[in-house]
Formats: sequence, C-alpha cells, structure tokens
Amino acid sequence: MQPEERIGKRIEKEEGRQGVLECRGYRLAWGERTLVMGILNVTPDSFSDGGRYFGAGRAREHAWEMVEQGADIIDIGGESTRPGAVSVGAAEELRRLMPVLESLVAEDFPVPISVDTYRAETAREALACGAHMLNDIWGLKADPELAAVAAAYRAPVILMHNQHGTEYRDLMEDVRASLRRSVELAVERGVPREQVVIDPGIGFGKDTAQNLKVLKHLRQLQVLGRPILLGTSRKSVIGNTLGLPVDERLEGTAATVAWGIAQGADIVRVHEVKEMVRVARMMDAIILA
Repeated sequence: MQPEERIGKRIEKEEGRQGVLECRGYRLAWGERTLVMGILNVTPDSFSDGGRYFGAGRAREHAWEMVEQGADIIDIGGESTRPGAVSVGAAEELRRLMPVLESLVAEDFPVPISVDTYRAETAREALACGAHMLNDIWGLKADPELAAVAAAYRAPVILMHNQHGTEYRDLMEDVRASLRRSVELAVERGVPREQVVIDPGIGFGKDTAQNLKVLKHLRQLQVLGRPILLGTSRKSVIGNTLGLPVDERLEGTAATVAWGIAQGADIVRVHEVKEMVRVARMMDAIILA
C-alpha cells in the first residue's frame, strides 16, 4: 500500500468516522486526510491581519495564493470577530464580501468558498452569488434562520461553540451540550446532519486555561458524530502561553494544529496555509505509520 493510500484510511483505522460534505457542486471528503481551510479576512480590523486584504484585488490574489499552497477551502469573513470588535451590520458586511466573492465565482474558483457570517441575510446573498458553505461563529444561537437559508441552498454549515463570558459548570460537557443543540437547530430547520461541521470555538467565550483544556480534550467531541473543525491560528491562547505577539505565533500555531489532528480534528482553519499543509500531511503520515 502506498503512503497516500494509508492516509486515506486514517479515520477508518480509528472509529470509522468519515463522510462527504456536498458543497453545491464540490464534494469534500472528510476523514480521508486532514482538510485545510485558508482564512481570508476582508476587514480593516481583524486581530491578526486587519487591513492586509481589505480590497477585492488583494483579497482575490491571496485566495488564489492559498489554493496554490494547498488549501482545500477558503473562508471569507467580512466582519472582525476579535474581542471588542464592533458589529458592522449586514449591509457593510456584504459591501466588503461581495466584490471578492463575485470575482472568485466568476473565475471558476477550484475549491469551495465558505462565508464566515452569523447573519441569515448575509448568508442568503452570499449563497445566491455562488458561495458553497457557511461558517457561523454563534452556532445558530445569534440567528437561527441562517440554518433555513443553508437548507434552501443545500449548503453545509459549520457551527461553532461560543458564549458571552467564561463561566461554565463543566467546561467540556457544556461545550458538547451547546454544540449538540446547535446541530439540533440545524436539523430542525432542514439541514441534513451529514451537512454539519462542529467547531469547539478556541478563543471564543473561553480564557487561556479553558482554551488549553478544550484542546487537551478535543477528542471528546467525536461523540457528536460530526467532523471537527479546529481554528487556533495566531490566537491569544498561543500568545498568552508563549508571551508572543500576533506576528510571531507560527510555531505555536503549528503545535496546536499538530495536536488537534492527533486528537481527531478533520479540518484546520489557518492563516499560513503552506506551512500548515506540511504539518497536516506529516501528521497524517505519522498517524498511519
């Protein structure tokens, strides 16, 4: 058996966890290898790259660059979700998103485009334009109608754990219960369970110690039976742990990505695509050695 064939058996060797996300013309097989989602922030104020790709031309170029580096999905966000960021509203979010999305769709972009929004209005416009999946940082708790929009367009939806504050009765059980409810909300509004991805929400509603604990026990989320997306790239848990600014968190990101894959993450959401693709491929090979 060739190495690439062994990688294709990673999840089968573990718990038989694998499946396909039908992304409106694209098929993403999860469980065969770790999928890499490249981050494209078209905002002036994101915590790590605010303003760098704030413009359709630069954003389009970076999207293509990430695909060339091995990204399996591109996730476009039009509103910063950093702590303390001000909500911009659907109109401004769409004003930032749509020129980039329209350009990529017109160019027959080779991988699925995810739109990072928790608003049904934004989701509807993006999917109508040709986006392929949705990424909701509030797990349908901010706008449950986003699920109905996803269902109408037959688009997968990523549901992240989030909450106001950092108070928990039992951290991992509370995160599991919240994600379970998010999945139920999606299914109740017509999204097939097979089209749902879960995200533990590193950096959202959690302090540094809690983020580290969620990472440590990430495998516990496999009981929900859905693919797990992990987003740790450049986040404060790395900065606080290592005492490093945003632009010096590459190695910390690599460590959390490698650990996450070892603990069952199926998709990793990252800024440095080239480097994290290499980390992912190495981890896939080790797991199957």
